Amino acid sequence: MGPSDILIASYSRRTLLGYWLGPVLIILSHLGCLLLLVTGLSLGALAWALGLYLIRMLATTAIYHRLLTHRSYDTSPTLLRLGCVVGASAGQMGPSWWKAHHLAHHRGSDAAADVHSPFQPHGGLRGFLWSQGGWLLSSQFLPEALPADVEADPVLRAIDRFHFVPPLLLALLSYQIGGLAYLGAFCLSTTVLFHGVQTVNSLSHIFGSQPFRTADNSRNNPLVAVLTLGEGWHNPHHAFQHSARHGFSFQGNRLVRLVDPTFGFIRLLEVLGLAWNVKLPSDRQLHLRRRSRDASGLGVGPGEAASGASAQGALPG
Repeated sequence: MGPSDILIASYSRRTLLGYWLGPVLIILSHLGCLLLLVTGLSLGALAWALGLYLIRMLATTAIYHRLLTHRSYDTSPTLLRLGCVVGASAGQMGPSWWKAHHLAHHRGSDAAADVHSPFQPHGGLRGFLWSQGGWLLSSQFLPEALPADVEADPVLRAIDRFHFVPPLLLALLSYQIGGLAYLGAFCLSTTVLFHGVQTVNSLSHIFGSQPFRTADNSRNNPLVAVLTLGEGWHNPHHAFQHSARHGFSFQGNRLVRLVDPTFGFIRLLEVLGLAWNVKLPSDRQLHLRRRSRDASGLGVGPGEAASGASAQGALPG
């Protein structure tokens, strides 16, 4: 990332208020789940919650993460903007805020500069709770810098500053469709999605295998991969940040491709002519970056993770 990719942030009162509404809405979504104790969860409400989860998780992984942040593929500005609206409706904040924090994570993963590492500034249970969302209630909630490319787009900038509008409108729509039961289903979907995304910060740096050399403790965690439509294959992502596919590993000496629904969605967009320049590492690059042996089980901390490897793998194109 070059100097032109970031913009030192000077936050107005309006921006600060809008940003701080993010954690408030997430807390309210947790409390809103209590509605289901009164209304119950019908099959219709359950289907609504599941549908909202899948669509909004996909917007977070395919649009916010692999497109907006890592530029793993190209698409039209219209699709990018629509995807960011859906991502914001998940309670994931706006595109500038999201990209700024994720780039900061990659610049110093599991080191002191990583705002949501399970090892910094705490370890153990306290570190897990910190990475699972506690950091959002800290002084590190505000990014030190915002991405210049997002800030230069007036539509994306507006989505960022008014990120709280899409989830509020979706909550209202849920109520209009099915009353308090569907509102409770919306809150349940949003809450589970929030914690699903946070498991990439926590569990995918603590438990799992490390098929590739990285300078951090990123790991492949199958449970997180299920919850996040493929984002749990976190170690290959840290080895090849710009790869549109995260699902890579090894069985013995054989390279295997793991189920990665987000990549499947990107391929569908490509078939439909809505995505192009999809970036992938070659088999040779994957083999060259392979660890001498896989590490699995409990993470031992970033200081004992594989060293001597850049956090950014080279990709063609």
